[in-house]
Amino acid sequence: MKKRKFGLVLTSVLAASAILGACGAKDEEKPAKENENATSGENNKEAFTVAMVTDTGGVDDKSFNQSAWEGLEAYGKEHGLKQGDGFDYLQSKTDADYETNLNLLIRRDFNLIYGIGYLLKDAVEAVATENPDNQFVIVDEEVAADNVASVKFKEQEGAFLAGVAAAKMSKTGKIGFVGGMDIPVINRFQAGFVEGAKAVNPDIEIQQKYTGAFDKADLGKITANSMYSSGVDIIFHAAGATGKGVFSEAKERKKKDPNANVWVIGVDADQYEEGKVDDKTNVTLTSMLKGVNSAVIDISNKAKNGEFPGGQTLTYGLAEDGVKLADSRGAIPAEVQTVIDEYKEKIVKGEIKVPEKVEK
Repeated sequence: MKKRKFGLVLTSVLAASAILGACGAKDEEKPAKENENATSGENNKEAFTVAMVTDTGGVDDKSFNQSAWEGLEAYGKEHGLKQGDGFDYLQSKTDADYETNLNLLIRRDFNLIYGIGYLLKDAVEAVATENPDNQFVIVDEEVAADNVASVKFKEQEGAFLAGVAAAKMSKTGKIGFVGGMDIPVINRFQAGFVEGAKAVNPDIEIQQKYTGAFDKADLGKITANSMYSSGVDIIFHAAGATGKGVFSEAKERKKKDPNANVWVIGVDADQYEEGKVDDKTNVTLTSMLKGVNSAVIDISNKAKNGEFPGGQTLTYGLAEDGVKLADSRGAIPAEVQTVIDEYKEKIVKGEIKVPEKVEK
């Protein structure tokens, strides 16, 4: 009996050893790719990580938030980081999500956290006060705190060039501006557009309308319909995702009547693809680019190198290449582009100072 029991025990030990040996062999034979992923995860923990919170327009607004996210993606790629623990974003559905999302990113130990947009000012200010050892960036506003860097743009300068383009290209002498919320940053877009248009055509008629939202494409479409129906042929929108409705209305009109002279000037990012009607037709005249992506990359690298500009306000205008017009892909003729370039030069040299508010 004892010999039999000993034999069974020995057999069990040998079987267990064989299984463990097989497992060890499999671990050693793991593909290099899997091991690299594990190493990458460890590197992310040691690297300088960044994340952002969007406003209610969402990360795919084809505009402001998307440009910021593209900047974070570029930073992540530059430093070999993975989305999730190296760089990431949280999307806000309502204003109530701002503080919650910022705190969630703090708990996930991101080194630098961005609040994208004017609407996040109060949330960034509150969370930064509660977390003085964390670093934050507010885009399109200013927060007076040593652990917050504020980023602003001279939107009025880029919008001035958009106004020049619209006034020079309009056939009806009527152009339009569609804004999202009636706030200082959008006021700067409006003021620059109006000033630029009147600089080249003092008699130009400019319809101006605020929809009250950055995430309501239906409101953008209704507003654009009213403007186009009244004779406006070019609309500049500064309305985030609401601007999708402006493009939608212009494209519908162009589909119904290929000869219809309707154009949209996009905002923040190059919105050429947004204006695509078919392979040959596009309603995007140009876009006023706002270098949110470039600013995000710039500040992220500064912070990574121990040069975080906390307590400072960084402002990007035409001179800093922070705002500009996108390539029109031939929609704007050379003679009009020459006029646009001349006004750009005057602004950069300080010969023209563009106002930040429309005079009423």
